[in-house]
Amino acid sequence: MMAKIVKGSDFKGVVDYIIDKKKDTQIVASEGLFMENLETIAMSFNAQSRMNDKVTKPVGHIALSFSKEDELRLTNRIMAGIALEYMERMGIKNTQFFIAQHFDKEHPHVHIAFNRIVNNGRTISDRNERIRSARICKEITRKYSLYLASGKERVKQHRLKEPDKTKYGLYSILKSEVSRCGNWRQLAANLEKQGVDMQFKYKGKLDEVQGVIFTMNGYSFSGSKIDRRFSYAKIDTALERNRHNERQEIISSPYREELPILSSESRGNDDLYSSSIGLFMPDNANAQADENYFEEELKRRNKKKKQRKIRF
Repeated sequence: MMAKIVKGSDFKGVVDYIIDKKKDTQIVASEGLFMENLETIAMSFNAQSRMNDKVTKPVGHIALSFSKEDELRLTNRIMAGIALEYMERMGIKNTQFFIAQHFDKEHPHVHIAFNRIVNNGRTISDRNERIRSARICKEITRKYSLYLASGKERVKQHRLKEPDKTKYGLYSILKSEVSRCGNWRQLAANLEKQGVDMQFKYKGKLDEVQGVIFTMNGYSFSGSKIDRRFSYAKIDTALERNRHNERQEIISSPYREELPILSSESRGNDDLYSSSIGLFMPDNANAQADENYFEEELKRRNKKKKQRKIRF
């Protein structure tokens, strides 16, 4: 659940916007208003707002948006209950309001119009309202087990323009690939198949990797600029975790074939035998693949340096 808070001075304007026939508006709750028509609703708001002329923006307007994932669960009654709880926790009480549901978007959402001048003429505080609202939205989302999407998942990519469109495209690709790869070589190969080039960023003249850069559609972004989880260090940790999980699955699998127990005569060199067992485990294979990949990257980098030094 997300909340967008707006304050204004024109009650008629907010009433006309929310109760719009084109949006198939449905009133789900109201209090303290004459609800006969748009004019009487606005007149009710204006009459009470005159109790405190010092407030230049008595209009309160909040849009509560829910994920499309929760569409089937969110009946009018449930959304009205959630909106009323949100208002109570935000300190919006003892005042005029109405709550209306719109059907003009693909996701469920309701609009709350309220008078910031309460019934006794005092003003509803807006101190730190956005911080309080964000916290309350998260708490209500968890309380009712509503779908909680990450910030980037809420973005409508088809509406984006470049370079943001490519940036969010990279986010989707990396989110999928990093979670299933076991080493950097495999990640680079999978990204290349989807038109993404990956290059390491080195620290000064040293061979120490400082970051990673992804390029697609002619636009380049460092991993951390795409998302914090895609910095070099965090991707490296994720790949290592994937290797560990893969290794644990193999070890715990009931269908894993047992390694043959060799006699002392057939073993030959005990040291050679003991050190070779690990070659069958994914940790070793992936670690070796990473080592080879880094060596190739360093050679390619050093070659570029030498080429830059050549003068004609």
